[in-house]
Amino acid sequence: MASACNTLLLLSFFVFSLLIFSTASIHNHHHHHHPLDPLSLHELDRVRTIITASHHNISFHYVGLDEPDKSTVLSWLSRHTDAKPPPRRALVIARLNLQTHEFIVDLTTRSIYSDKVYGGSGYPMLTYEEQTAANELALSYAPFRASVSKRGLKVEETVGFSYTVGWYGEEGRSRRIVRVMFCYLGGTVNIFMRPIEGISVTVDLDEMKVIEYRDRLMVTVPKADGTDYRESVQKPPFASLLKGITVVQPDGPSLTVHGHQIRWANWDFHLGFDMRAGGIISVASIYDVEQHKQRRVLYRGYISEIFVPYMDVTEEWYFRTFFYEGEYGFGLCAMPLQPLTDCPQNAVFMDGYMSGHNGTPLKKTSVFCIFERYAGDIMWRHTEAGIPGKLITEVRPEVSLVVRMVSTVGNYDYIIDWEFLQSGSIKLTVGLSGMLEVKGTEYTHVDQINKEVYGTLLAENTLGGRHDHFLTYHLDLDVDGDVNSFVKTHLQKKVVSNNISPRRSYWAVMSETAETESDAKIQFGSKPLELLVVNPSKKTKVGNHVGYRLISGSTIEPLLSDDDYPQRRGAFTKYNVWITPYNKSEKWVGGLHTSQSRGDDTLAQWTLRDREIEGKDIVMWYTVGIHHVPYQEDFPLMPRMSTGFELRPSNFFESNPVLKVKPPVQVNWSSCPVSKTDEL
Repeated sequence: MASACNTLLLLSFFVFSLLIFSTASIHNHHHHHHPLDPLSLHELDRVRTIITASHHNISFHYVGLDEPDKSTVLSWLSRHTDAKPPPRRALVIARLNLQTHEFIVDLTTRSIYSDKVYGGSGYPMLTYEEQTAANELALSYAPFRASVSKRGLKVEETVGFSYTVGWYGEEGRSRRIVRVMFCYLGGTVNIFMRPIEGISVTVDLDEMKVIEYRDRLMVTVPKADGTDYRESVQKPPFASLLKGITVVQPDGPSLTVHGHQIRWANWDFHLGFDMRAGGIISVASIYDVEQHKQRRVLYRGYISEIFVPYMDVTEEWYFRTFFYEGEYGFGLCAMPLQPLTDCPQNAVFMDGYMSGHNGTPLKKTSVFCIFERYAGDIMWRHTEAGIPGKLITEVRPEVSLVVRMVSTVGNYDYIIDWEFLQSGSIKLTVGLSGMLEVKGTEYTHVDQINKEVYGTLLAENTLGGRHDHFLTYHLDLDVDGDVNSFVKTHLQKKVVSNNISPRRSYWAVMSETAETESDAKIQFGSKPLELLVVNPSKKTKVGNHVGYRLISGSTIEPLLSDDDYPQRRGAFTKYNVWITPYNKSEKWVGGLHTSQSRGDDTLAQWTLRDREIEGKDIVMWYTVGIHHVPYQEDFPLMPRMSTGFELRPSNFFESNPVLKVKPPVQVNWSSCPVSKTDEL
């Protein structure tokens, strides 16, 4: 769905451009950045100054850290207490004179290091300013206003949204365009439940003019009644009210935050913000109490792309096949987190910074929250009742650390959690909430439907469109070092022969190490499979290779034809798992320039080279997701739906790493005595 983060960001222009100057004295010029620190407010302003000094009438579509070579970062980390960090550089993707430029700006020398004009297919992310301009242009277009009046609606109650249009086989260079679609207020703030069907305005973003207008059909606009989700407007009957609940840490949190470096329990990692990817976890390592040292686990992890194709082939819907990161920016649409509701009382918040359309730095307040989670879960336990005369019970509560970000891309709210466990596991969870993308219809009851409608009738005149969510993670695992291999372990049935046992069968494991990229393309199916990244040069005392394994959650596979244009662009979803050799330039599975791209710069294309991956520095790409068939409980606002996966140590430690973990100090809360349920 088209971006709806514009209003929040407009406010940022007025507030945060002042911060550049009011806070400048705080920063020490001799401060050493971590090489993977995101660009600061002042660095973003420096980027703007450097580029606009020689380039005028330029629009900034992406500004982010041009990360140093991995070997450089690892070298610095090994001696960073007294080492000078590598030069700071920024990657800038901008539009100038109808061309896309890729600038590398050297912040140390205050100069443009390189300027490459991109000539391939696709365009950079949309800026929210040009989306706003396109929406306003469409709303002021005379034929549109006449169409609204013809429907008995008010233009001032109408809201426009800019939709990317994809690619459907057009040859040659295409115009950079959006199609503006419309929703109606009229008694509710839940505009997504009141679409105005049949009208679309196509806008050329470079020329900022209307190039096509269609008013194809008139459909009843769904009612506003029962769609508003604000607490202040709800009417009885209400659900039962729960008693108060909170999280108390009287001694303060156990985590420490130094710049972007976070330390908690046995974990140490770096957290950064990017206007395209959102949150990026880097150089995550865990302390091994037996070996008395930090051991590397993950060099870089983030969501590379979110592909959301809708399953409606009609005129106003067929192009709704979104690439949220490459087209709208997942970080661009990150929202300020609300204390006590988005995050618990013990959360620590962190801001993010990005650039606007004209290069002006913007601050995104409270874009992350970091908190210790204790929800009554058990880390490990055992009761031993087999020893005569004894009953031994040992339990350790599960306390973990969560890093959270929420991005609202139009109608959908994505709740992204990275959860670090003391056992060495990293759990990654995606929560989906917000609104469905709905379609107006004349139907008021399912008995009236006699043809394909591409969705579920949720309420009168309201169809919830079927769609998918594919989220592809970039996971540069460095398991105890950067030379790793990918191992596939199959669980196979074995038949007992020669009457050696009363049993007739059992299962065994058969492992194979992938040699090239083609060996490592995995589609999950009905057969059990264990997937590990191991360090072939490191073994435990008993001889097992140290490793981490992927524990998949709900699996998803594309149901579109391989030759369908959206699937050609989203071909990276064909397999659940891909493994590639590390390549600094391979970051975005849908391509660097995703809007209106043609699928010629995707993960699927990179792997056609079938490069060697055994005993190399490798990257795992893992896709999670949901086939979403809407139900009435999703209307008018969807309760959170979740999916995710886990990265779990597998022979990484010599034994259970949390055996000796002591439980947190108990907090005696006098007003909340422990009670037992009364016996009946």
